[in-house]
Amino acid sequence: MLFQVAGNDNASILISFASRSFNAGQLTSKLHVIELGAVPGKPSFTKKQADLFFPPDFADDFPVSMQISQKYGLIYVITKQGLLFVYDLETASAVYRNRISPDPIFLTTDASSVGGFYAVNRRGQVLLATVNEATLVPFVSGQLNNLELAVNLAKRGNLPGAENLVVQRFQELFSQAKYKEAAELAAESPQGILRTPDTVAKFQSVPVQAGQTPPLLQYFGTLLTRGKLNAFESLELSRLVVNQNKKNLLENWLAEDKLECTEELGDLVKTVDNDLALKIYIKARATPKVVAAFAERREFDKILIYSKQVGYNPDYLFLLQTILRTDPQAAVNFALMMSQMEGGCPVDYNTITDLFLQRNLIREATAFLLDVLKPNLPEHGFLQTKVLEINLVTFPNVADAILANGMFSHYDRPRIGQLCEKAGLYIRALQHYTELPDIKRVIVNTHVIEPQALVEFFGTLSREWALECMKDLLLVNLRGNLQIIVQTAKEYCEQLGVDACIKLFEQFKSYEGLYFFLGSYLSSSEDPEIHFKYIEAAAKTGQIKEVERVTRESNFYDPEKTKNFLMEAKLPDARPLINVCDRFGFVPDLTHYLYVNNMLRYIEGYVQKVNPGNAPLVVGQLLDDECAEDFIKGLILSVRSLLPVEPLVEECEKRNRLRLLTQFLEHLVSEGSQDVHVHNALGKIIIDSGDNPEHFLTTNPYYDSRVVGKYCEKRDPTLAVVAYRRGQCDDELINVTNKNSLFKLQARYVVERMDGDLWEKVLSPDNEYRRQLIDQVVSTALPESKSPDQVSATVKAFMTADLPHELIELLEKIVLQNSAFSGNFNLQNLLILTAIKADPSRVMDYINRLDNFDGPAIGEVAVEAQLYEEAFAIFKKFNLNFSAVNVLLDNIRSIDRAVEFAFRVEEEAVWSQVAKAQLREGLVSEAIESFIRADDATQFLEVIKAAEDADVYHDLVRYLLMVRQKSKEPKVDSELIYAYAKIDQLGEIEEFILMPNVANLQNVGDRLYDEALYEAAKIIFRFISNWAKLAVTHVKLKEFQSAVDAARKANSSKTWKEVCFACVDAEEFRLAQICGLNIIIQVDDLEEVSEYYQNRGCFSELISLMESGLGLERAHMGIFTELGVLYARYRPEKLMEHIKLFSTRLNIPKLIRACDEQQHWKELTYLYIQYDEFDNAATTIMNHSPEAWDHMQFKDVVVKVANVELYYKAVHFYLQEHPDLINDLLNVIALRVDHTRVVDIMRKAGQLRLVKPYMVAVQSNNVSAVNEALNGIYIEEEDYDRLRESIELHDNFDQIGLAQKIEKHELLEMRRVAAYIYKKAGRWKQSIALSKKDNLYKDCMETCSQSGERELSEELLVYFIEQGKKECFAACLFVCYDLIRPDVALELAWMNNMIDFAFPYLLQFIREYTSKVDELIKEKLEALSEVKAKEKEEKDMVAQQNMYAQLLPLALPAPPMPGMGGGFAPPPMGGMGMPPMPPYGMPSMAPY
Repeated sequence: MLFQVAGNDNASILISFASRSFNAGQLTSKLHVIELGAVPGKPSFTKKQADLFFPPDFADDFPVSMQISQKYGLIYVITKQGLLFVYDLETASAVYRNRISPDPIFLTTDASSVGGFYAVNRRGQVLLATVNEATLVPFVSGQLNNLELAVNLAKRGNLPGAENLVVQRFQELFSQAKYKEAAELAAESPQGILRTPDTVAKFQSVPVQAGQTPPLLQYFGTLLTRGKLNAFESLELSRLVVNQNKKNLLENWLAEDKLECTEELGDLVKTVDNDLALKIYIKARATPKVVAAFAERREFDKILIYSKQVGYNPDYLFLLQTILRTDPQAAVNFALMMSQMEGGCPVDYNTITDLFLQRNLIREATAFLLDVLKPNLPEHGFLQTKVLEINLVTFPNVADAILANGMFSHYDRPRIGQLCEKAGLYIRALQHYTELPDIKRVIVNTHVIEPQALVEFFGTLSREWALECMKDLLLVNLRGNLQIIVQTAKEYCEQLGVDACIKLFEQFKSYEGLYFFLGSYLSSSEDPEIHFKYIEAAAKTGQIKEVERVTRESNFYDPEKTKNFLMEAKLPDARPLINVCDRFGFVPDLTHYLYVNNMLRYIEGYVQKVNPGNAPLVVGQLLDDECAEDFIKGLILSVRSLLPVEPLVEECEKRNRLRLLTQFLEHLVSEGSQDVHVHNALGKIIIDSGDNPEHFLTTNPYYDSRVVGKYCEKRDPTLAVVAYRRGQCDDELINVTNKNSLFKLQARYVVERMDGDLWEKVLSPDNEYRRQLIDQVVSTALPESKSPDQVSATVKAFMTADLPHELIELLEKIVLQNSAFSGNFNLQNLLILTAIKADPSRVMDYINRLDNFDGPAIGEVAVEAQLYEEAFAIFKKFNLNFSAVNVLLDNIRSIDRAVEFAFRVEEEAVWSQVAKAQLREGLVSEAIESFIRADDATQFLEVIKAAEDADVYHDLVRYLLMVRQKSKEPKVDSELIYAYAKIDQLGEIEEFILMPNVANLQNVGDRLYDEALYEAAKIIFRFISNWAKLAVTHVKLKEFQSAVDAARKANSSKTWKEVCFACVDAEEFRLAQICGLNIIIQVDDLEEVSEYYQNRGCFSELISLMESGLGLERAHMGIFTELGVLYARYRPEKLMEHIKLFSTRLNIPKLIRACDEQQHWKELTYLYIQYDEFDNAATTIMNHSPEAWDHMQFKDVVVKVANVELYYKAVHFYLQEHPDLINDLLNVIALRVDHTRVVDIMRKAGQLRLVKPYMVAVQSNNVSAVNEALNGIYIEEEDYDRLRESIELHDNFDQIGLAQKIEKHELLEMRRVAAYIYKKAGRWKQSIALSKKDNLYKDCMETCSQSGERELSEELLVYFIEQGKKECFAACLFVCYDLIRPDVALELAWMNNMIDFAFPYLLQFIREYTSKVDELIKEKLEALSEVKAKEKEEKDMVAQQNMYAQLLPLALPAPPMPGMGGGFAPPPMGGMGMPPMPPYGMPSMAPY
């Protein structure tokens, strides 16, 4: 915590901590406060310490948390058991100690806002602890008698309670002339009790010594160093500074916020500095003064900002008029700022506008209105019209700009339209007119209307109106307005309709307009009709180039219709027709049209330049038109290489004129053409001519074999085979050879081709010619072949086609007979494999006859084919003994033959395989022998498992000893120990574990233990010091003492439990208790031990164990609770004593359940109270009152219950069992119960009188049921005094019902009470009648006076006259003086000869009215004087206004506006025919 040490400018860092130590055999606890990082040479904090005194009941308690209050400078020390120690941080003095929680506290945190802390206890409650500010200082000064600490706490925390001490100390210092100390004390006084005008006056009264600082300045200096001055101190100090003309000091103090700003301080400072005074006014929120200051500085914009901030409402109209006289632009800005104020403009926009217009400030008024009318609201329609009218008359260009912006939409549009037409703004007039005749009248002025604007205007018209206007424009001036109409049609063709626009132009036969209109629409239209009409219009207007372009680029016109139109039009230029016919496939029609019309030049141009690719079509059409061959040949030769040969050949071949192309084809070949179509055509010509076609087919590399071969099939199949072989046209060659039975050629081709797909096709079962082909392959094609690749491909094809028999036949011919491939490795392998697959009977013969094959691979294949003997023969032939023995073992399954084979070869790998097979067959001993022969230690896991299953541990020992020589495996050593144990060789075990080994002794020991080999397990556990397992092993061997000793070394809860439970079962209770004491200190194991004892009926031993556990150092709540539960079950006489002794160390909810089960109601009640479950405690007491009820205890409990229903249950309980004490109970719970319900309970029980004392006590709550019950009791008891008192003090009851009940009572006083009730209820007549009946005239008069009804009073006077009660008549005049009319009183008195009795009333009346007349005359005279004074003041004001009006310039168009403060008086307003106005509803500004 940071702490300010006196004399040190920097704060010191203090830490506090608590210590606990043993000193001379006693436990002492101390609190320490020290400083961290003290700076040498500067004052530092002196280390403090104090003792923490714990009460005897809390000797074992200790601090668990500490919090420091920055607010009060206190240290809070919180202990585990809920004690709170409060110490002063500066002196480490003890302030307070108390217990704040009955449950342990384990977490705290600072509560800085209240200067305390939050704490959480074990029950989950969150506690907030802090000091009581009102009683802390009196407590320290009174009970602790530490005045100095009390004063320090009061100053440090600004706490009450030390006022007298501080004042007394201040007076002592002042009397001793210690002004500096007195000033410091006053500055630090708690709650500023000494910072008063009296203190300042005291310091002012001290005479100043020469050469010394005045005490008053010392006082103010001390206050400034401590903080901020209050209002009075700030004013007095500022007065001193102003008198000394030290304004800079004021500025510094204000900047440092040392002074409290007030209006008086601002007035004082204004005499020397207006700016500084304005700052003070703003801080003091002296709004009128601030506004006056801004007005004096002409900072009107700041007035609005400030007024908005503080919520002040000045006279804005007056301010605007003042600004308008001097700076119109500033007035505009000010008006705009007003318009932006929250809540709307304080001055009407129209009023502001009129102010500008009165001075002919058109531009300023326009600027203002344009800004405020931006939202474009309907209510501003008048102003919108106004601003437009003004500018249309004066500045039409401004109005045009306003309308162009489109910012207004609520003005008078017809009016503005007329003004626009008069001003020559025709387009604006069009925009505002809504009638077609008006629009037609204005729209014809196209010579002064901007075309683009007119076009845009057409977009605002409906379709019908727009077309009407367009017709009018064309009628008026077709040539002049055509461009506008075309532009309009272009812009709004979608709205107007393209068809309508076209019809409009056609109506006036304006193909030029149609041409221009459709030209703009053409690019976005896909309508064929539109495109055709455009072509038609362009053609009729002579736009041939445009016709050519559109026919070339457009994709949407109707080609047939366009072609026919162009042919009919017979344009001099044929290019448009060429474009249409070329693009849309009308080349024959085009050729025919051009040929018929003798336009051969266009034919040559089309073929040569436009589209040479269509030359074949042209040639074909020319041949059909019987054109001369010379022209056609010349046309073909003129194109040459650009001419597509294939379609040309097709066209000529179709017409049987192929020879026509001979010269053309030979010319192309001579030029080096490699075009396949050229050579195809040339080949066809050669084949037809029979000019050595074989040479051409074999030597020409460019022709297409399929095309030429197809051409040859019907002419010569052999030539077709030649062509297909050259092009590897497999399918075609196979088809032609099959068709013509040329199988030998087919076989040779297939063998030479070596193509797998081709083989698959010809060897397919679906091929009806497969057998003929195979025969030719086997007999001719393959024997002729010398290529290994061809042979290999053929064999592979036979294999793929799954023809094993044919393949064997083929291979035997190649391999077994002397041929070039007899010793081929692959073919031998293939022969054996094929035999394995197709004919296993030949395999053994092939194995014996062949030597150059892959033995291992073939052997594996034989195994897979289940030819085991053949496989064994192969492996044996190639000395593959390992594989051979595997065949014997795995496939032939003959262990005897395998053992015999192993003896023959004597290989370890063979023996190893044999051993594994024997192991699988369960021949464990034989397998172990074989493993030993194989010297194989790799299978020790399987051997161990098998040996254990077969119980051959002697053989296993031999094997494991062999394995240990080859590897160090924990499993081997572990199993060896286990085997020794199984054959009962304990000595060998002890000897083995003493030798170096890698056995997992823990696992071995556990395994021996699990299999009940306890002696061997004991050796292992003792060797590895596993005391826990050793203990349970001793238990199994019934060695309990040794088990306890081992458990003590193990010190494990689980071990203790096992040993303990075993001792209990063996009735070794002494040893069991030793074990149990080590178990019950663990909370989690306590219940298990308890249940084990109880299940075996060892109740006394269990209680003895728990009682012994109470004295343990580590005894916990569970032990105390469990002992309480045991007492509840088996020793109830000890239960209450146990609960009271250890109530803070019990798990109360658990013990509550136990007591509830065992029906110990008194103890259960006590536990509920301790656990703050007062509802359950009260319920238990009432349900089991013979045992649990105690009146004093029940009263303490019932006031703390949360369930309100228990209060009423308690009332029923006491009413039934303890009626004599029910009032005592009700008085305790009176503040918590519903009194109406209690009264209802007692009324139903007929015992209302029994609770009368309770009802009297609670009647102050004015509850209806209580009042009525008590009133009923008072009536029965005829206690009218109590009844009247009850009625007067408590009015919440059925008053009329009670009055009716007792108005006929036999007692007079009861009837009088009834009259009083009627009077109180406002039933004056009933009350008066009842009082008259009993001659209670005084009551009658008082009732009349209180009623305030004149008729009742006058009726009572008449009644007294009738009864002859003259004295009562006089008394009634006095009592009802304010109600009785004088004329009625005098009339009744005169008529009944009672003037003497009415005379006192008459005297009083005359005196009263005389006084009233005198007062009225006096008030009237005073009012006349005030009116005269006011008239005089108004005359003086008018005279001043007239004087100021003479000074105004004569040229102003409007009357002068009022001035503002500082000697400016309001001018007269009578000159405009208006009465003089008051000074604008705002007080004069001069006082500001």
